[in-house]
Amino acid sequence: MNIACIVLVSLGILFLVLGAVGLIRFPDFYTRLHAAGKCDTLGSMLIVSGLALYDGFSLTSVKIIAIAVFIFLTSPTATHAILRAAFKNNVSHWTKDKQ
Repeated sequence: MNIACIVLVSLGILFLVLGAVGLIRFPDFYTRLHAAGKCDTLGSMLIVSGLALYDGFSLTSVKIIAIAVFIFLTSPTATHAILRAAFKNNVSHWTKDKQ
């Protein structure tokens, strides 16, 4: 059981680090936010799932699962809203001309 918890939390940390690398490496606002949104959601879900599994079945794990559901619903919605606002305000896309 502890090995599964360690694997889930480690994978979550890996995805959060990959999201941070995506923020640094990608060329424009849209791709950076895409990397951050996807990796942030998956990384957080894996970490929270590992914590709930570590705690076993209790009231605390039910609360942790509620947090996971909240993250699963709000993070992609917030990312979409930010990207839509950027698109409506004509934030330019990356092209090879802008190197």
